[in-house]
Amino acid sequence: MVSDNNKKLVQEVSGWLRVYDDGSVDRTWTGPPEVKFMAEPVPPHDEFIEGVATKDVLVDQNSGLRVRIYLPEQQPKPEEIDDNKVKGEQLKLPIILHFHGGGFCISQADWYMYYHIYTKLSRSANAIVVSVYQRLSPEHRLPAAIEDGYSALLWLRSVALAEQKEPWLLSYADFNRVFLIGDSSGGNIVHHVAAKAGNIDLSPLKLAGGIPIHPGFVRSERSKSELEQPQSPFLTLDMVDKFLGLALPEGSTKDDPITCPMGSRAPPLEGLKLPPFLLCIAEKDLIIDTEMEYYEAMKKAHKDVEILMNKGMMHSFYLNKVAVDMDPETAAETERLIEGIKGFVEKH
Repeated sequence: MVSDNNKKLVQEVSGWLRVYDDGSVDRTWTGPPEVKFMAEPVPPHDEFIEGVATKDVLVDQNSGLRVRIYLPEQQPKPEEIDDNKVKGEQLKLPIILHFHGGGFCISQADWYMYYHIYTKLSRSANAIVVSVYQRLSPEHRLPAAIEDGYSALLWLRSVALAEQKEPWLLSYADFNRVFLIGDSSGGNIVHHVAAKAGNIDLSPLKLAGGIPIHPGFVRSERSKSELEQPQSPFLTLDMVDKFLGLALPEGSTKDDPITCPMGSRAPPLEGLKLPPFLLCIAEKDLIIDTEMEYYEAMKKAHKDVEILMNKGMMHSFYLNKVAVDMDPETAAETERLIEGIKGFVEKH
């Protein structure tokens, strides 16, 4: 297939992505038009819409790294209103630092599919969500996205130290309760950013937990679930293979520590200083077997890890707004997921 100006198509990933021989990448959605809205950007809004305000912030002048911040309109719960508290004193909110999915190759922090779920989480958990605009592969191969996630965490520390100004965070954030959350490939970033953070003193910031949701943990050899589970619009074997082929460092396989942190090539989990983890999995996820391998390896390494399982659901089901709206079961399981994450944040 040749495009108008003689560029040759060298790689195409199911409606999401086309790579040409001159290195250019086209991410125009070419799949079913009725789901295109989920990949449309949502502009930030300073005013509270359905209880949440959002803004985009440049966190690093040199690299151009940006984040999107979601601030909930605070409604203190009756039990949080302490008689000794000064009336009108501000309650401080936990921070949930979000790394988006997309096989390291597609999607943006401002996409509607993230906006609809992270405004909901911000409101439900009464937490500030900070979502990172990560660099994408193949233009920026891994570990670029992990470096961006880690830089965003260090930026939060610099705000906590008042070295950087971010009024929403300085006014409302509890820097003692920072959680990392990531969906799909963003779940891999949660693990690796938490592992890197374990090597340094983050104070006055404290990493309180990690929440990988349907993380992209795989091996070179196909698992039983990859061979037997149904493929979904958000995850096909073609996407797994092609996205990771474009994203992993040149010459790497899926046994790379980035995609297989429980494998023999990865640093032993025992040696990592990790916060408590809530591993969210879906019963019919294509890659549930390798996600469970990760869970077992974490348990064996005596890490604090618990599981939240959504029955009957496929990979990234909660991001699919059409399914959440149309199917009562998907809607109910999405609520369960949000409630589970909220409970984990409240506990830590």
